[in-house]
Amino acid sequence: MKVSITLLALLVGSSGFFINESFAEISENQLFLLEGSGFAVTEESIKISEIDLSLLSQQQHGSTIDFLTIDGFITLDDDEFLISNLEGKFLREGRFIRISGDIESTNGSDASISFFGRLVEESKDASVYGFTGRITTSDDTFKIIYTTKLSTLSGIVSTSSEESNDLTIHIVEGSSFKGGSSSYVGNLGGHFLNRNYFSQDTISIEPGSTITIINDDTVSHSIISGSQNYDDHNNPFTPDGRISTGELTPGGSTSITFGDAGFYRLYDPDYTWMRIIAYVFEPVDDESISGR
Repeated sequence: MKVSITLLALLVGSSGFFINESFAEISENQLFLLEGSGFAVTEESIKISEIDLSLLSQQQHGSTIDFLTIDGFITLDDDEFLISNLEGKFLREGRFIRISGDIESTNGSDASISFFGRLVEESKDASVYGFTGRITTSDDTFKIIYTTKLSTLSGIVSTSSEESNDLTIHIVEGSSFKGGSSSYVGNLGGHFLNRNYFSQDTISIEPGSTITIINDDTVSHSIISGSQNYDDHNNPFTPDGRISTGELTPGGSTSITFGDAGFYRLYDPDYTWMRIIAYVFEPVDDESISGR
């Protein structure tokens, strides 16, 4: 066990060598999704840990932007902790992220976290951060190491209490071929910028909402939920058993009701590039969000 911990410590210590000199495009009053996974380590055990947080950036002071942690959770194996009182900052215009505060497990026990993230790489769509830090429970203190993705929640489909909570999503024809979907968003000199496999692949809905998925493809599909394996490209998801539609034949449809709040990653186990992120939380009463 100590050998394993030493190896993890070496990975943590060496992560600084991979920091990209550029910085994430972060500004005031943006809504972000921070999601990732890794390990939580003590002298006696190594647990799989997952982090999913929604962040709202606030006012900028020099190169620092404070953010609110609106919703989300952190897991230690099968134990899930919901956010209670977390504070955070984007430092040096997004090169670093600091998060600290309290979380509460679903069985009522309290814990605290102190995380520090370094920018590893970024693209037009998202930024990758490596996180280290601690989770302190009533029983133990865990050292953590995460690989996470920070993405902007923009252009998402949302519902409100004043509108119908039902939403229809279409599987696009040709989605069973990676990069072969007949639908795309924008073009530049005849080159596709982004291909879609669903008519919407990121949605924001309230608990109790129902989505209907219609299969417009020429082959059957099935949609299940799972956690993402960021370090395993051959097996990118692990099913979590929360959602499973069964076979959806061409022209067929199925409905999914999200009774519980949380983050849901939906995907087709036969065509794992087909993915939907469902962000299921009560609406946030914040003028800085509603004004966007």
